[in-house]
Amino acid sequence: MTSSDVWDDETARHYDADAAEKFAPEVLEPTVDFLARLAGPGPALELAVGTGRVAVPLLARGVPVVGVELSASMVAQLRRKVDEPTLPVVVGDMATTEVAGAFSLVYLVWNSISNLCTQREQVACFRNAARHLAPGGRFVIELWVPPVRRLPPGQSAVPMTVTDGHLAFDTYDLTTQRCTSHHYRREADGSTRYSHGSFRYIWPAECDLMAQLAGLELEQRFADWDRSPFTSESESHVSVWRTT
Repeated sequence: MTSSDVWDDETARHYDADAAEKFAPEVLEPTVDFLARLAGPGPALELAVGTGRVAVPLLARGVPVVGVELSASMVAQLRRKVDEPTLPVVVGDMATTEVAGAFSLVYLVWNSISNLCTQREQVACFRNAARHLAPGGRFVIELWVPPVRRLPPGQSAVPMTVTDGHLAFDTYDLTTQRCTSHHYRREADGSTRYSHGSFRYIWPAECDLMAQLAGLELEQRFADWDRSPFTSESESHVSVWRTT
């Protein structure tokens, strides 16, 4: 049984609106450009495909995409955009669910691998990705670098977003690398909607070890989809591993 939270109907219904900034062209187009270049003619496999934020425009670029998604509610939202024959999705967890075929690209975007809350499951996810890759295929993840340097002694919370309509902060357990994101959103009627998600953060070097255990080697690492250099000050990374 996966340790991931399962997005329910209400969360899935609000997902695209809550993540509106991730649908902005200046965010989404570099993501799709990057993945389309690596996928070539495809096919590509998206783990944690969600509502199809990336998979749908990648399809529009001519790359066949198959998805794996734990939440049937998220898949139901995806089906409002595209049908099953066009974008097949298997309902299951990203660490163990197998899909028929070999893929030129397997990818995970927007910190999704952290939804697996144990190291064992995260290692299994790397192995599952490698299992689906054709020779020379690539595994790509987008992941944040945990801002634990911002935690003074005795404090366990870091703010993420502070606006009139959205307050978000993360609480960290440094002994387990577990964290919880807390979101408070102001609704149109003036009420406040609370949601939260559980994660396990992974350091870039830890990702590389997981990749090595799966028979993958690091090919490239950038700070973002625009291929900007990854440095010690980067707040996120886009990493590419290739089958050896």
